[in-house]
Amino acid sequence: MAHVLAFHKPAAKLESTSILQQIGNTPLIRLAKIDADLPGVEIFGKAEFFNPGGSVKDRPALNMILDGERTGRLTRDRVILDATSGNTGIAYAMIAAARGYQVKLVLPANASRERKAILKAYGAEVVFSDAAESSDGAIRLCRAIYEADPDRYFYPDQYNNPANWKAHFDTTGPEIIEQTDGRITHFVAAMGTSGSFVGTSRRLKRDIPGVQCISAQPASGFHGLEGLKHMPTAIVPGIYDPALADHNLWIETEDAYAMARRLGREEGILVGISAGANVVAARKIGRELAASGESGVIVTFLCDGASKYLSEPFWDEE
Repeated sequence: MAHVLAFHKPAAKLESTSILQQIGNTPLIRLAKIDADLPGVEIFGKAEFFNPGGSVKDRPALNMILDGERTGRLTRDRVILDATSGNTGIAYAMIAAARGYQVKLVLPANASRERKAILKAYGAEVVFSDAAESSDGAIRLCRAIYEADPDRYFYPDQYNNPANWKAHFDTTGPEIIEQTDGRITHFVAAMGTSGSFVGTSRRLKRDIPGVQCISAQPASGFHGLEGLKHMPTAIVPGIYDPALADHNLWIETEDAYAMARRLGREEGILVGISAGANVVAARKIGRELAASGESGVIVTFLCDGASKYLSEPFWDEE
């Protein structure tokens, strides 16, 4: 049985009846079968699919929108506009519906059909970018739309907005510290905007002496890890700080697919592709520790659930 750690207190000052009040304070789940062959090593997954929008992106999306309201850049006559691979867009759409805004999203055309259906259900307007250009193509098209009519839009620009990583500095990092009783020794996360890695790492390094923060990336620029960036070949987010990582791990697409299947079949936890990549990275660290006779408490993100990916063919593989 998975071991679950959680604590509960308000994530933001919002109306008590709002769905947005449920963002954050997600459980930390021990992946006891995944680390069973690694003596002295404990691997935990931060179950971000418990957020109401279904992913880790609820946290930065809410923080960016609240920051836009505080600074006056987001007003009722402006449309929320951003590029997304899916999860941040779903978070924007949910929050916009709850707070009474219109939202327009630029999404790669090859995004899963489930993501497209969810965005439609929330009432979001979606513009599709060239699938071959992945998330970078969505960024370029979004910038062109904004620059053509800047007075019409509030453009949070998740790849360059400090409110993205600050959401994790203020909420995710403290939750992990409390949920592990400060025992965390290693934190690892694959990067898209890099906000979750940057914000969480900055908080952990401030508060936990000696903690190791390890980034993970797809092994090449041509990969199937939706939402993740291979920094050497991609448009590098302005919020990315490579100096934060103690080292970086390269993840193969097929390994992430296999881990997503394994988590479902062995732990009873259905997660998406980036979560699979994160657990692959966590096991890499765990194997190194176990081989050297060291112990460790490794935390990573279970970024989202599998419901947005069930039409993908890799689930049928053995």
